[in-house]
Amino acid sequence: MLNVEFHCHTEASKDSLTKPEALIARCRQRKIDRLVVTDHNVIAGALRAKELAPDLIIVGEEIKTNCGGELLAAFVTELTPRGLSPLETIQRLRAQGAFISVSHPFDRSRSGAWQPGDLRQVVPLVDALEVFNARCLSLAENQDALQFARQHGLPGTVGSDAHALSEVGQATLLLPDFHDAASLKQVIAQGQMRGGLSPWWVHFYSMSARWIKRLKRLA
Repeated sequence: MLNVEFHCHTEASKDSLTKPEALIARCRQRKIDRLVVTDHNVIAGALRAKELAPDLIIVGEEIKTNCGGELLAAFVTELTPRGLSPLETIQRLRAQGAFISVSHPFDRSRSGAWQPGDLRQVVPLVDALEVFNARCLSLAENQDALQFARQHGLPGTVGSDAHALSEVGQATLLLPDFHDAASLKQVIAQGQMRGGLSPWWVHFYSMSARWIKRLKRLA
């Protein structure tokens, strides 16, 4: 079984300072076998990490659509720009053979939450739903996601949504071996979750990263 982290950020995201080298070292320490690097609307950090640890890293992207909701993709080969409709975003991801999940669909405390109508529209078109995100402020938000996924016959992905090294591996999924999007689709329903919620104050990591980067641009 592989210990898989599906949702993680590097310094390529505007709200993270995590260098790919440090992220890889942390994964080795935490016994993570596969890490999907899902920076916000960019893949440069994931590509850099993949160069350093091809056995560990899966190139992904977290993409903000024009309805506000975010999609979480794995095994991407090219950038999908932000601000497209959910349907066009999914079409572009399908064209490159990506595995598509939906990021933290019921987390109303931050940007990236989905409106019910938009979420129902994409359900038939995605491969999974993120049923546990360690950065949600309450278990209820993840429970709602899990219930929704079950109601619609979707398997679930799990991730820490780590923006800092201390968060990496906070929530992972144990899965049989897979090597691409097609084989991931075959095993994803067998996933066994490990971990739990991160403390609420991890959100300060993101806020600090934004301010530090802003100050550097002004310097």
